[in-house]
Amino acid sequence: MNSTGVQSNFWSSKKRTERITKIAVWLILVLGSVTMLLPIFWMFSTALKTEATVFATPPIWIPLHPLWKNFVDAWNIDGIYKSQGVNFTTYTINTIIISVSNAIGVMISSAVVAYAFARLRFPGRDVLFLLCLATLMIPYQVTMIPTFILFRNLGWYNTYYPLIVPAFLGGGAFNIFLVRQFFMTIPYELDEAGKIDGCSHLGIFYRILLPLCKPALATVGVFSFVYNWNDFLNPLIYINSNSKYTLTLGLTNFVSFYGQQYNLLMAASLVISIPVIIIFLIGNQYFIRGIATTGFK
Repeated sequence: MNSTGVQSNFWSSKKRTERITKIAVWLILVLGSVTMLLPIFWMFSTALKTEATVFATPPIWIPLHPLWKNFVDAWNIDGIYKSQGVNFTTYTINTIIISVSNAIGVMISSAVVAYAFARLRFPGRDVLFLLCLATLMIPYQVTMIPTFILFRNLGWYNTYYPLIVPAFLGGGAFNIFLVRQFFMTIPYELDEAGKIDGCSHLGIFYRILLPLCKPALATVGVFSFVYNWNDFLNPLIYINSNSKYTLTLGLTNFVSFYGQQYNLLMAASLVISIPVIIIFLIGNQYFIRGIATTGFK
């Protein structure tokens, strides 16, 4: 009886500990979620306020009379820019061109280079791969000015070429590393089976390995799209015409042209954040799978 009672007390205490642990984990997750979502809620709340109530004290979290027309006013920039036929629709089209082109270029070029580092055997392969990874330690500020001079001498200033062409020239060291590590998880027996069937390296890459690395390609594609959608510095350096502005540069109009109308600025910022969220939700399955499986054999 005593041993039975001790066992029952042990299991009840163990279940109690597990229950408390589970509740603590849920509380931490809820607190973290609220912390992450609070700025988004504040941005949405500010987008529905009048200019006079943005900095009201105490803060107004839920406007009594939400101004939904702020989204329309923010999207249709009037004044001198509209007379030139430029608004956020133009900025959106420009950003889509740059972001989609970069995502496609990064997926293609990084897959090709990663295949060479993962599957081909040639002298100096490992040294070249280490040099490729070493470029991650070079700050962007070091190469920014030489790169700008190069593109300006090519006559690419105030064009989209400096923002798109580099994506097709390797895809970046991090993306190459990510896809290469994914290729390393695929058994070499598949390559040998392809060679027996008469496939060349190009056939093995295109017909066998490329379909299997969709998670890794989706991951680098999402990374590239989000980065270029939110990129401010590179368009600021290479784009000079307002008609070629991206969305991030277009937001600066609310500081110069509109003054400091933060309600319209928050409305525009909220709208341009929606496509990034949609892209992540669409590629969420491949994205998580690519992160979880990369680097494991």
